Amino acid sequence: MRVTVSRKAHFNAAHRLYRKDWTDEKNNAVFGKCNNANFHGHNYDLTVSITGDVDPETGYVIDTKILSDLIKLHIEDAFDHKNLNLDVPEFADLNPTAENIAVVIWQKLRKVIDTNKDLEVILYETARNFVTYNGN
Repeated sequence: MRVTVSRKAHFNAAHRLYRKDWTDEKNNAVFGKCNNANFHGHNYDLTVSITGDVDPETGYVIDTKILSDLIKLHIEDAFDHKNLNLDVPEFADLNPTAENIAVVIWQKLRKVIDTNKDLEVILYETARNFVTYNGN
């Protein structure tokens, strides 16, 4: 029997959407106010879901305390109150769009969660704008 276990998390971070190889005019045309040279911030909400077989001994797919600790260590500590463009190495040459942030989060967690379990992340940049990534 396969079950999905989800954990919510939160972090605050600043970013700027732009491409170094584009002109200011093109960056402004494509990214608008998100291209603010002084950056802007979001209160990100994150849902991490793990799908797998229920362990007959523990009754768990994954211990939610372990999942919580993994999210704290690998995501919240790395991203919270950071400037994604300047402080997070994964975005040194990667535009920190919600899509790219979700993929980076998935990649970081995929390394520390058993590969026999499916992983999905949902990242809310605002209450109405969110992205989902499951490795496909």
